Amino acid sequence: PVPRAACPRLRDANLRGTPLRDRRLEKMVNGCQTRAVLEYLRSKGRAEGGREETRRRKREKQHKKDNEERDEAEAVGRMLLKVLNVGDNPAPLLVRASPGVRDVRPYIVCCALRGVHLRPGNALRRFLSMQTKLHEDICEKRTAATIATHDLQLIRGPLTYSVQPPTELKITPLGRKEMKAKDLLRQLQMEAEEQRKQKKRQNVSGLHRYLQLLDGKDNYPCLVDAEGVVISFPPITNSEKTKIRKTTQDLFLEVTSDTSLQMCKDVMDTLILKIAELNRFTVENKEEDSGDESDTVCGSVALNPNAQQQSSPLVLEQVRVVDMDGNLKVLYPSKTDLATVSSLLTVVR
Repeated sequence: PVPRAACPRLRDANLRGTPLRDRRLEKMVNGCQTRAVLEYLRSKGRAEGGREETRRRKREKQHKKDNEERDEAEAVGRMLLKVLNVGDNPAPLLVRASPGVRDVRPYIVCCALRGVHLRPGNALRRFLSMQTKLHEDICEKRTAATIATHDLQLIRGPLTYSVQPPTELKITPLGRKEMKAKDLLRQLQMEAEEQRKQKKRQNVSGLHRYLQLLDGKDNYPCLVDAEGVVISFPPITNSEKTKIRKTTQDLFLEVTSDTSLQMCKDVMDTLILKIAELNRFTVENKEEDSGDESDTVCGSVALNPNAQQQSSPLVLEQVRVVDMDGNLKVLYPSKTDLATVSSLLTVVR
């Protein structure tokens, strides 16, 4: 109803009985005069337009920054990324999207990335730190998009992207025992309150910052494997089942959003670029391997100038997202994807 409210000559609108996701609007429709309803819709439309303009400016700023780094990147040599097309892959992963996600979190983009080095020294810690920074920056604190990274060897496809009620969705969150989504959110809310009391401030850290993103949702989005196990619960957490460790070499990457499909693709482009940069740094610098699974293991660094020539390029496998009837919704990476990072990556298709 927001675009219709922008009509200057509209004086009356009967929205009673219309299914609405906005709880406040639903109450106003049933109890307020039409003028108040229209004014609320117009103010909401202006706010949404302002947020989209802010996102556009942020993307332009990021693109400008990438262009400024182009000369430096060309000086040290481009990174190589090979794309494996679905038709050339003997066992491609498939993601089926159910109709229910349309009203909750409709957009998802996935791919597989092989040949990542996480074992040496601080490689895994750098990887996790990079993902956190992307969530803060281009993902706008997960309000624009959410990244999920999994150990590809622990994935059982085909996968299903769907929604479940909070009382039925079960997941084993990272670092926690299996629980229902409603219990997880209740636990996180209690922890957030405890944080506020201890630190004597309103700001909280970790997953507690993202609880409001699910306000007003009757169903929660989730990615489920072929065994019926929930491996991702965006925008909150991944599953312990597919957790990335130092021994992980192949990744399954997932980006979801309720903003736009292009937002998912832009974030995925940036994620792949950052992983390639970290991978090159790890290969070019010889770090001591502690053999420890800890995320925070430290190792000494020594330059290894021949390491880049000894390394193999990353291999990016296309993943299709289809509807429940098998109709293609999105294929990533397509021929037009990765264009925003083409100045920094040599993509072989």
